[in-house]
Amino acid sequence: MKPCTTVLSADPHKKGENNVDQQKITILYCRLSNEDTLDGESNSIANQRNILTRFAAERGFTNTRILVDDGYTGTNFNRPGIQEGLSLVEQGLVGTWIVKDMSRFGRDYLQVGRYTEIVFPSYDVRFIAVNDAVDSATGDNDFTVIRNVFNDFYAKDTSKKVRSVIKAKGISGKHLGKPPYGYRSDPQDKDHWILDEEAAPVVKRIFDMTIAGIGPCRIARILEDDQVPTVKTLYAMRKGKPAPERPCHWHEQSVVGILERMEYTGCVCNFKTYSKSYKLKKRIPNVKEDMFILPGTQEAIVSQEQWDRVQELRKNKRRITKGERQGLFSGLLFCADCGSKLNFATCKRFEGKQDRYVCAKYRSGRGACSGHIIREEVLRDVVLERIRAVTEMIRSDVEGFQEDWLQCRREDQEKSIREDKRRLAQAKKRLADIDVLMTRIYEDMVLGNLSQERYQKMSEGYEAEQSNLNNEIIGLEDWVETREEMDNSFDQFAALVEKYVDIPELTPTIVNEFIKKIIVYAPEKQGTKRIQKVRIIFNFLDELDTPEIGEPVITETTYGRGKTA
Repeated sequence: MKPCTTVLSADPHKKGENNVDQQKITILYCRLSNEDTLDGESNSIANQRNILTRFAAERGFTNTRILVDDGYTGTNFNRPGIQEGLSLVEQGLVGTWIVKDMSRFGRDYLQVGRYTEIVFPSYDVRFIAVNDAVDSATGDNDFTVIRNVFNDFYAKDTSKKVRSVIKAKGISGKHLGKPPYGYRSDPQDKDHWILDEEAAPVVKRIFDMTIAGIGPCRIARILEDDQVPTVKTLYAMRKGKPAPERPCHWHEQSVVGILERMEYTGCVCNFKTYSKSYKLKKRIPNVKEDMFILPGTQEAIVSQEQWDRVQELRKNKRRITKGERQGLFSGLLFCADCGSKLNFATCKRFEGKQDRYVCAKYRSGRGACSGHIIREEVLRDVVLERIRAVTEMIRSDVEGFQEDWLQCRREDQEKSIREDKRRLAQAKKRLADIDVLMTRIYEDMVLGNLSQERYQKMSEGYEAEQSNLNNEIIGLEDWVETREEMDNSFDQFAALVEKYVDIPELTPTIVNEFIKKIIVYAPEKQGTKRIQKVRIIFNFLDELDTPEIGEPVITETTYGRGKTA
């Protein structure tokens, strides 16, 4: 493929000097972002189009194709217009690429340099930036690199200003989004949410059913059977629009979305997602410590304790058996040896006493684990007895028990936090160092001190390391401030103890509020007796290792009866 030899000329009579190259496409590329509209008419799409078409006509460029990206940022190249043009370049169909100025092509100086210095020359594509006097056919412009860096800085500075405005609003205690289902905007103050009298009870009911052990799929079916209008139906009716074809057909994901909204506890929750860079538009879920959470900004639909417990239960999915019954402890039992869940086993002909839980890896003696089997009747008695004992013990000396609990957790937590902070600081420092190194190798490549092949290889290596470091930082930041949550855990359990002064029998709600998980050990035979250990881990007290809390309960079964020793 021969390089294009058309000369950039101010003489309008010198046209079509290279007929072969004129058979190729001349791309006239226009771009305008939302931020660029602040600069007025000079950067408008219409103005860019006029400048480029007039320039092409005066210089004799034929077979032109105008590509436009209106409303797209220049900080990345994920734009439909530019992707179409680059596809044509890779097919060898483009002879010249013309833009109004370098910033229209892009504001990421590393990517702009990669295309203008590596990609376009390799496909013999001539690159022209009209207002910046850049033309690859006449040699390098000494200020091109500096101009690219300045364009990148402009994008970064604009992004910083926009983020500052959003952050200022977010930390002022105002919601950044619209009210979710269950709330509506206050007619007197659009930034304040008030209860939606029609939807709020539905939200509360969904949380109550989850605490009672009902999964999102069953909840959706129950709401549909009860003819509860869906979120979309409710909003359509209020706006006078036609309702969906199935106005009460709830989807499982709609229920899950409601269960995950922290705002139902009455708080403001801003900055739930973030982007790693102003050049990346992908939103990443934020860790709770980096969100802005302000409690008590609107009336709560559910309590904080109920919301927290629902999130724990959502981690362990439960299933309905063929006997159309769900175990009271489904999703809470784990094997002490292999760590697998214990599945609930029943059938329609069982009377209830035969209902049991079996290690998922047992498989009738042919699996990878032994028979960690325990009957629900036995487990029900054991758990009820232990809950009663623990609640009575806490009521007798709340302050002394809290001090023991705090002392038990304090040493390990403080050591862990110090180590996390040290690793976090190292990761962030290395991330900053890589930014400097990538700038240096790009400058070395432009100045001819580093080959293009070596630059690409080093650049890919640094980008991979950046990705790994970002993932590590996200994980570490999740732990550095856990100390603040530690003091609240006991208060939540103490409130639960006061809520249930007398427990005559277990219900799914009581089990799910008190129990985090239950570890079942393999049974041992001692004559005619079957001895089996069960360790019960309570919500909020999982780190406490006192005899009453941390030691396993021993169950003793004789002639089909379960007893605790």
